[in-house]
Amino acid sequence: MAIIPLLIIGVLFYGIKQFGNSSKESETSQSIAAQSDLTTLLTKSMQPIGKVMYVWGGGWNKEDTGSGSETRQLGLASTWQSFANRQDASYNVEDHLYEIHNGLDCSGYIGWLLYNTFETENGKTGYVHLSNEIGPSLEQKGFGHMIAANSIETYEPGDLLANKDHIFMVIAQCEDGSLLIAHSSPPGVRICGTPTLSGDPDSQALALAQKIMSTQFPDWYAKYPDCSCDFSFLSDYDQFRWNSNKLKDENSLRNKSAQEVVSVLFPSLVY
Repeated sequence: MAIIPLLIIGVLFYGIKQFGNSSKESETSQSIAAQSDLTTLLTKSMQPIGKVMYVWGGGWNKEDTGSGSETRQLGLASTWQSFANRQDASYNVEDHLYEIHNGLDCSGYIGWLLYNTFETENGKTGYVHLSNEIGPSLEQKGFGHMIAANSIETYEPGDLLANKDHIFMVIAQCEDGSLLIAHSSPPGVRICGTPTLSGDPDSQALALAQKIMSTQFPDWYAKYPDCSCDFSFLSDYDQFRWNSNKLKDENSLRNKSAQEVVSVLFPSLVY
């Protein structure tokens, strides 16, 4: 007859324990987010540049429902680098579809970046979603807010721009309106420059991207020199803008020129 009361006590204890753990995890996540900084986001975004190939489905789990193990770990997966080292200028993404452990697709890269910015240990809940769901997911968590493509007025370092096909991060905006960006796009994770706001492809951002990739990642650039992207990057993407209390800006990167931002990321770069 004492079994039922014991079961009730056990259930109550288990429920309290689970509630306590959930609350603790929530507090920890909020604490980590509050300590994160824009410089950290941008610096982390550089780690896979020139080292990781674009792989369709890369960074996702095998069920294709969210983050794989590699995008829920700190640092670069050794499989990414070893795979990239075996590739040459003839790399064709069509030959490596869903080789999920060998590289990153666009969402995989941003998901990895977010995990490495906001988490401090391996194996936590990941940030990989469909490209146009990452921003709304962050907005729902209170990290920032979405701005529709036709309502974008400014670009800041760390902005995430996405549509149903792609997602990328803004490193900085140049004086001619062009964007210096980081993204995973065939053949891999790289820095690119958009055209100017008037549509000129020969932009300041493109020149800066070529300068960075050729001097900081020369082996990659020798095989994959293209650093361009088309005008749609300035017109067809919704914007996620960080809340300043969730992603602080201790180095005032939002107030710096594109060259000044790049100098923070690559102090040895000579213009």
